[in-house]
Amino acid sequence: MPSDPTQTGQAAADTIRVMIVDDHPMVVDGMRALLETYDDLSVVGTFRNGRDAIEQVATLTPDVILLDLNMPEMNGLAATEILRDRHPQVAILILSMHDAPEYVATALRHGASGYCLKDQPTEEIRRAIDTVLRGDRYLCPGAETALEPSTDGSEPLTSREQTILLLLAQGRSNKQVAGELDISVRTVETHRKNLKRKLGIATTAGLTRYAMEHGVLQGTGLTP
Repeated sequence: MPSDPTQTGQAAADTIRVMIVDDHPMVVDGMRALLETYDDLSVVGTFRNGRDAIEQVATLTPDVILLDLNMPEMNGLAATEILRDRHPQVAILILSMHDAPEYVATALRHGASGYCLKDQPTEEIRRAIDTVLRGDRYLCPGAETALEPSTDGSEPLTSREQTILLLLAQGRSNKQVAGELDISVRTVETHRKNLKRKLGIATTAGLTRYAMEHGVLQGTGLTP
């Protein structure tokens, strides 16, 4: 059962069907009210975490999913990966309060079609929806720097490695990470070793410091 759930499921054939996934009710209510000022947009469902949203995508058939990054049970990055695999026809627009380039770049590597800040004007959010719906990439103003290649010669992290780095930096154990991402503990251990090798870091505490210094935990309200 969805943990919200506000589901309508009904929309005219030519209406853009939007799903909102965010664990803050005030954000969801506000975003829904803004979107419903457009006659050709319909919010077909709202959910509080990625897992519940994934379970209902096939039923509600959204065209675009507005997805927060930091949510309980399943975060936005893990949800994006699964959604892109199972429902590649659905455009995923990350709607976040975090403007650090690391957040933007990580979301795009996981398969998001675009990245928009929650405090953008209604017209800009609508433009973001239209952009990803036609198959183009949308980046909020100032986010273009997230696409600049690294100049330090370091080996880039994969999207899965970045997800695991975030979870480890939040204090998750190998077992907890494995459960959240539905992978084996051995796989998590392998990723942890690869992270240390690529970043030149010997300890888990060092990984946490790296995550903090590079903005991975910025604004999440979570401490190691």
